[in-house]
Amino acid sequence: MEMFLATKSNSFIIGPIASVMGWIMNGIYKMLDGLFSIQNLGLCIIIFSIIIYLLMTPLQIKQQKFSKLSAVMQPEIQKVQKKYAGKKDQVSQQKMMEEQQAIYQKYGVSPTGSCVQLLIQFPILMALWQVIQNIPAYVDSVKAVFTNVMNNIVSVSGYSDILSKFVTDNNMTRVRLIMENDVVTKNSVIDFLYALSPSQWAQLSEMKEFSSFSDAINTTAAEISGMQNFFGLNIADQPWNYIKAAFAGGAILLAIAALMIPLLSWATQVLNIKLMPQAAVQNDENNAMAGSMKTMNMFMPIMSAIFCFTFPVGLGIYWISSAVVRSIQQILINRHLNKINMDDLINENMKKLEKKREKAGLPPQKITNQAHQNVRNIKPVEKGISNTDSSEKNRKLEESYQKAANAKPGSITAKANMVRDFNERNKKK
Repeated sequence: MEMFLATKSNSFIIGPIASVMGWIMNGIYKMLDGLFSIQNLGLCIIIFSIIIYLLMTPLQIKQQKFSKLSAVMQPEIQKVQKKYAGKKDQVSQQKMMEEQQAIYQKYGVSPTGSCVQLLIQFPILMALWQVIQNIPAYVDSVKAVFTNVMNNIVSVSGYSDILSKFVTDNNMTRVRLIMENDVVTKNSVIDFLYALSPSQWAQLSEMKEFSSFSDAINTTAAEISGMQNFFGLNIADQPWNYIKAAFAGGAILLAIAALMIPLLSWATQVLNIKLMPQAAVQNDENNAMAGSMKTMNMFMPIMSAIFCFTFPVGLGIYWISSAVVRSIQQILINRHLNKINMDDLINENMKKLEKKREKAGLPPQKITNQAHQNVRNIKPVEKGISNTDSSEKNRKLEESYQKAANAKPGSITAKANMVRDFNERNKKK
């Protein structure tokens, strides 16, 4: 899986969101530096993840409320699906959809309720990822560290080809050099420098093309290494490199620390999934979607661990910290939802639904539901209908007429009353 760095996202949706998040990340760095003289990007990533996911708490609560109601609705929905199992005609499918929609209306939720929350969260998470993987683009103080070396590199004739060969020889799949007028842009050079591991910095300083400013390269490497140090690990380096170095006679403790990154990523992802409320449909072994979800929940933590071996340590820190925050968040949300009475939750949803319908100029949901029910109950008059049924029908009609007696003048109901009165007078004659 390839992952590319790019200088500040300029996409239509993610770009502005990433800029806002970059402002938060920049503020965190300046606060730590100004108040505590701490210049550590690993710590910034952790604090950044905590703040962003706390801000997303309302979205998480809404999503979990839907999941809680979904678990209650599923038996009813499955009953409807079983009722129309094997019926593929248009009429049956339409009736099934209407009955399922009635169930959602009963609980005051929309079938797309969960999807809406996910659609809102997706660009936020993508923007979050963008900031984490390309901190210099959003944190001015970090970008400034690379400026001197960047200016020296772009002054070298043919530097674009030199950097391209370096990226290829070192298999730097995370880096995509951005070209403009056939040369690598300055911001792209900074992206390249930020992605360098300690060993790659040493290799860069030894290149004959850059020998005139090798001291500047070593100075920058030392400065950024201090900023990227997290419990002895460089957040730009890969855990797998530390593990390989241990087998070649490197530091065992660093290898163990590096190994903890993918292991903790797996463990926190598993914990996060276990804490998520599971809908009733997931317990149905015959349901294909349930099987897919079960498989995905099993493999996602495994894939997270695998990626963490070859991704930079900084991204692993982000995955772990965000999973821990989500788990704590989920525990608190579960406790909150367990205290909420289901009827109260449904009434709350119905009130919100009524307000939306009122704004849209639609009739109240209860009236609409009753109307739908009345339509479904209309049947053709059959031969042999009993006098009791006929009398009951007339009684209900008379009640309806009486209720409509106070209709607003000029309304359809008022005109219908006039027609009725006219017919009654003619009968008397």
